[in-house]
Amino acid sequence: MLEKVPLFNSKRDFFLFFLTCGFVLFYSLLIEFNNYKNLTKFNSQLIEATILKQYTKSKMRKNGKMRTYQVLKLKSEKGFSFYTTTKISFPESKSQKISLEIWAGKITFYEYMNSFYAFSKILYSNYNQTPTLKQELNSHIAAKHKNNNVTKIYQALYTASPLSRDLQNIFSTLGVSHLLAISGFHLGVLSTLLFFLFKIPYKFLQNRYFPFRSYKLDSFIIISLLLLTYLLFLDSPASLLRAYVMLVIGFVLYDRGFKIVSMWTLLLTAIIILSFSPRLFFSLGFWLSVSGVFYIFLFLIHFKHLNKVWQFILVPFWVYLMMLPLSLFIFENFSLYHPLSILWTSVFTLFYPLSILLHLIGFPSLLDNALVWILDLNADAREVGLSWEIITSFISLSLLSIWKKGFLYLLLSFALFIFVYAIYNIT
Repeated sequence: MLEKVPLFNSKRDFFLFFLTCGFVLFYSLLIEFNNYKNLTKFNSQLIEATILKQYTKSKMRKNGKMRTYQVLKLKSEKGFSFYTTTKISFPESKSQKISLEIWAGKITFYEYMNSFYAFSKILYSNYNQTPTLKQELNSHIAAKHKNNNVTKIYQALYTASPLSRDLQNIFSTLGVSHLLAISGFHLGVLSTLLFFLFKIPYKFLQNRYFPFRSYKLDSFIIISLLLLTYLLFLDSPASLLRAYVMLVIGFVLYDRGFKIVSMWTLLLTAIIILSFSPRLFFSLGFWLSVSGVFYIFLFLIHFKHLNKVWQFILVPFWVYLMMLPLSLFIFENFSLYHPLSILWTSVFTLFYPLSILLHLIGFPSLLDNALVWILDLNADAREVGLSWEIITSFISLSLLSIWKKGFLYLLLSFALFIFVYAIYNIT
């Protein structure tokens, strides 16, 4: 068996790669800074934006009276996202495009790159505008399900529509938020499904018309184009973008005999994405996605000689334990149902493609009762958070584990301690 070659054969290759990415990053930041200066040139600006989220919020005024209003999260045509508020009477307009005047003259470049709040005045909102393909698909999904929460779940799975706060809390408590946010996991299931669906007709035609062609290469080109179309349709979610770029880079490296399961591959992917889209540096979804792949690679690198069956069994447990500290630090909630996310993740591998098939053949509501049952579990969530000192130590130990297996066992012990600590706090 031929040995895989390393990604960089010399310091010169290493230097040229980072020099190129540095130049791309500088140019990307230059474009963003120019857009920022144009936005803040005057006290107010007229912009076009799409409503990503819309929810109601109440706040006590200084005079003791309660004020109820709506919060909108929007994404402008220039790519920056921001929050604003509007009257409670503003109709449901999620995914709609609106014209508004915003006052953002005093925001910093950091706020512009991340997300900011701006006072605004909505100038134009065409409630009867022609629906987009994504809106039509969401409407089609809504027509096939009686339960509103089930509808929102399928819309999140198929069109990356944001979940309501209540549903986010439920799935966070169950430890399965990652299953509802389209990411590399979903891309992996879809690419595997497409790979096998494409194989039979391709082999039939190949044997008769083009035996000289490579099935692996042709299937990758066609499947990657289909996935790219889906990625653009979903407006390129950060976690899915990372997964897609890594899929392309992974195939190119594999086709040329390079190592795929390597921290260099993950680092290369992250650097390329951030170079072209530095705004993702502030995306929580992007970094959680990178973290998930990091811990999978960490396991496969140190336990590469383990039987494949054992790898398949142990990886879900490993990833759960490694991601638990990050989950507790960010979301600060835990329940007795949370560890069952290991089981839910395995079941979801079958549920996701099956649900797509059922929607295509005319039985979309067949799995609705199962989803309603999960929503009605009523998990008793408790607030379980971790300090900056603990999470910093955990991340540092994770990085040290790349080079020394001894640190890996220490990392595992640390994660198990945090797991026991979380269980103790809810019993």
